[in-house]
Amino acid sequence: MSLKLTNLAARLFAVVAIGAAAVAATAQTPAQGYWQGVQKAGVLRCGAAVAPPYVMRDPATGEYSGFFADLCRQFADTLKVKPQFVDTNWDNIVAGLQSGKWDMSLALNRTPARAMAVNFSIPAMQYSISLAYNKTNPKVQANPRSVADIDKPEITLAVMSGTAADKAISAAIKKAKLLRLPSADETRLAVISKRADLVVDAADTNLLFVQSNPDWAVAYNPSPALASQGVAFGLPLQMAASDVAVVNIFLEEKVATGEVDALIHKSVDQVLKSVAKK
Repeated sequence: MSLKLTNLAARLFAVVAIGAAAVAATAQTPAQGYWQGVQKAGVLRCGAAVAPPYVMRDPATGEYSGFFADLCRQFADTLKVKPQFVDTNWDNIVAGLQSGKWDMSLALNRTPARAMAVNFSIPAMQYSISLAYNKTNPKVQANPRSVADIDKPEITLAVMSGTAADKAISAAIKKAKLLRLPSADETRLAVISKRADLVVDAADTNLLFVQSNPDWAVAYNPSPALASQGVAFGLPLQMAASDVAVVNIFLEEKVATGEVDALIHKSVDQVLKSVAKK
């Protein structure tokens, strides 16, 4: 073999060796995942918009409760960091996640429009929408069954602004008026004070309203359904699949063991007790 060929072979061998070493080094030191960054910061930031029994906030103490708030705390325990709740509303629950104001949004309904803006975990529970009203209200026909039964010019529907219920009912009605309000309490007060005829909200949330006012309040799930969606953690859109999997595995266990159901029952009991005290 000539000297030139020997030198060329040596250089090729060196290049291959360097490349192999670089690959090996990369394999041994993987890139840091999202949750490792949270662990370094020591805090898990959870964006929280109030919607009983999912997320509740004591106005006197600022303390958060509700089963999604509990899940935030438990996931923080899993990461061995402190939970931090960031107060927001339903109009900003997606935008705040997009801008990095928090690490996950609590109790976010999985919709195609939102999925183009944020990532989602698997659902913690399923969501449907009902309509609650005063059964003595003469403007609401007896035993309504569909949205069309209450879609009339003289009817006003109260709904929390920016929620999945807001999006669903806005697309479904053609004649009734919408009264968009910032909180669940205000939508219910609108029906109690007769500013609105019906409140549009999650079926389990409206069930609490009916249970708290059994003498006059009733609710129905319209057919066809207004929505049937999973309720999940909202996560940053650019989050790697491996980091989404961490949350999914956490939730899979909580759902399978019945712990999510237990947290839901605890939150429902808390709401009913607080109403009974008033």
